[in-house]
Amino acid sequence: MYFVYILQCVDDTLYTGITTDLERRMEEHNFSSLGARYTKSRRPVRLVYSSMFPDRSAACKEEVRIKKLSRKEKILLINQDI
Repeated sequence: MYFVYILQCVDDTLYTGITTDLERRMEEHNFSSLGARYTKSRRPVRLVYSSMFPDRSAACKEEVRIKKLSRKEKILLINQDI
């Protein structure tokens, strides 16, 4: 199983990523040197959206689609999920 996720950083920016283990990845983003370079200087981050996919290909396609969205569209996507 793969997850596409969106994080909200402390500076209110959004970060989109992909992982097989959301809990581990959140720990990495917040507390480890293994987190993304972008989020390291914007800690703490919090998970605001995630979606599950059966394979890496589908997850990568969704990640690319989300990354192309405007901030406003990403916020609408996040709010739809609540």
